[in-house]
Amino acid sequence: MQLVRGLHNLHPEYCGCAATIGSFDGVHLGHQAVLGQLAERAQDLHLPATLITFEPHPREYFRPESAPPRLTRFREKMEALRRCGIDRVVCLRFDAHLASLPPEEFIRVILLEGVVVKYLVIGDDFHFGKGRSGNFATLQQAGAKHGFPVVNIHTFNIGDSRVSSTRIREALQAGELETAEALLGRTYRMSGRVAHGDKRGRTIGFPTANIHLHRAVTPVEGVFAVEMFGIPGEPVKGVANVGVRPTVDGTRSLLEVHLFDFDRDIYGAHVQVSFLKKLRPERRFDSFTELQQQIMHDAERARAYFADSS
Repeated sequence: MQLVRGLHNLHPEYCGCAATIGSFDGVHLGHQAVLGQLAERAQDLHLPATLITFEPHPREYFRPESAPPRLTRFREKMEALRRCGIDRVVCLRFDAHLASLPPEEFIRVILLEGVVVKYLVIGDDFHFGKGRSGNFATLQQAGAKHGFPVVNIHTFNIGDSRVSSTRIREALQAGELETAEALLGRTYRMSGRVAHGDKRGRTIGFPTANIHLHRAVTPVEGVFAVEMFGIPGEPVKGVANVGVRPTVDGTRSLLEVHLFDFDRDIYGAHVQVSFLKKLRPERRFDSFTELQQQIMHDAERARAYFADSS
């Protein structure tokens, strides 16, 4: 899968594609259905299946203080997309220039002259261009004029509800990890590189792998039974805390994982952490001793969860 950052990096040999447009945050089962449909049609047309996406997300650009937490950071999304039959991802920087393009200019600059679209799959609720004034009908009219079909994405439901990134966020925030897994088609994971921390955990017999999340807001918070991948013996079971660590006056979101029966040096490793069971919310304790007792209890509950699961 090729990653092309910016239209200026689209060389002539890249032009001509079957495409879709969107953020595809989480790459959930609904997204996977769309991408599978796109990949099949692209193969029939002998064209590369291309996803056009934006960084940052338009909501983060316009309203950063109220933008929802991402299910997947950019690297995580790219890893998920590689399993969906996509040949190329064109990532455009969402900035003042892109936000100001009228729909007709968006179509000309990005679809006609940029990727040279030959087939477009899009949701009927998709809006684009300055003031979100362009929509599915606008694209259909452009397709009829310029000779590329515009196909509607069908809603993907599980049960009576549409699969969506919003629905998954709500499940994660409520600690309903099995629901999130059903909508994603996989357990929910976050990834990052193991970094040196303040090593407080070592002093109480609970050393942790510290992973900086580089997120303003995380979709999960609290204490969880987890499995870690990307290290020897994977998956390695453990207990994890996601949050700002209020007891020690933390200020940024951190993922701390205590791995059971594991004593290898994994500093610098890029790891993936699967969240399997929420044990409790994050909370502030009055003393480090009280925190230590709670961590012992959390570890016991996580071990019991794994024992019952097996």
